Amino acid sequence: MTFAYRLAALSLVAGLAAPAIASADGKSLFNDNCSACHQVTGKGVKGAFPALAGSPFVQGPPQVLTTTVLNGRAGMPAFKDDLNDADLSAILTYVRTSWGNKGAAVQPADVAKARVAAKAAAKARGLQAH
Repeated sequence: MTFAYRLAALSLVAGLAAPAIASADGKSLFNDNCSACHQVTGKGVKGAFPALAGSPFVQGPPQVLTTTVLNGRAGMPAFKDDLNDADLSAILTYVRTSWGNKGAAVQPADVAKARVAAKAAAKARGLQAH
């Protein structure tokens, strides 16, 4: 096997392996940003923080969950200024596929799209007359 052939093969293997390695570890990011309220088990705290394990909301349309995490809701903080698209997609994918949840993965492009839509909606609300 020639050096050029080995180099080309190595480049091909490296190129194929790269997408399989997540840009962020969803479990670690969840533990750092979400587990204080939702618990590492995803069971939440009854009466205070909703369970994510088995939640129809978590397993439902990913854009609704993504928008909620970006903007916050009912005491939940907004993460739009704290997490980038890759980190947020890793967390959401982890949540949607852990603790028995059967939701599909959330891609960084999906988060970016939700982020743009949320900014447009906020801008439109700001233009309304009072």
